[in-house]
Amino acid sequence: MNIIEVSGLTKYYDNIPAVDHISFAVKEGEIFGFLGPNGAGKTTTIKMLTGLIKPNDGSAKINGKDIIKQTVEAKKIIGVVTEDSNLYDELTVADNLRFMGQLYDVAGPERESRIKNLLSVLGLEDKKDVKFDKLSKGMKRKVTIAAALVHSPSVLFLDEPTTGLDVLSARVLRMMIKELNQRGVTIFLTTHYIEEADRLCNTAAIIVGGKIREIAAPEELKLKTESKNLEEAFIKVTGLKEEIMLAEKGMT
Repeated sequence: MNIIEVSGLTKYYDNIPAVDHISFAVKEGEIFGFLGPNGAGKTTTIKMLTGLIKPNDGSAKINGKDIIKQTVEAKKIIGVVTEDSNLYDELTVADNLRFMGQLYDVAGPERESRIKNLLSVLGLEDKKDVKFDKLSKGMKRKVTIAAALVHSPSVLFLDEPTTGLDVLSARVLRMMIKELNQRGVTIFLTTHYIEEADRLCNTAAIIVGGKIREIAAPEELKLKTESKNLEEAFIKVTGLKEEIMLAEKGMT
């Protein structure tokens, strides 16, 4: 079953297409990677899919809800984690989660139960009374993900979640993404780290210049392009080499 369906989605800025009539579908329960260099259209796509900006053309549905015509209903079933946090520095971890729960009308007892569970699942129990601005960058990213999950969304959108993190924090975050997916959360992941997409994603869409070049499982892309690894397949599909960071150095 497809939980995300996109058809002809397009966004222009100053008459220049940032995203150019893209179409794809995401299966329920998978990790779907949106792979491309900086400026490829990844963040613009996520903003359209989560109702933050309106497309100039095309349509998108999240679990059958039209993101343009049924924005409020669609937003109830998604969680969004952008590179820039929307949480409050002066609030503790637990209070930030409570505030987000209130925004989504999660009732008090249920809200506290979910917060307790999220703190446990994400390894944040010892940080619950720490103010957000006192956390490391890696911890802040984990709390931001917890905040996006407090209303139990079906789909979690992650926009470049490991960018700027040290190797250890990035590794922990990738493990967490896998665990969340194993718990049934469908994950839409944008990344410019090719090895990250190779390790995490069931399906990868390669986007360059606002256009999707290929969509397939990483192993299928390797076979199709007769490549030894996804980095080599990416180069063959896009023709890019020097312009992008081909793999995250130091990934272990």
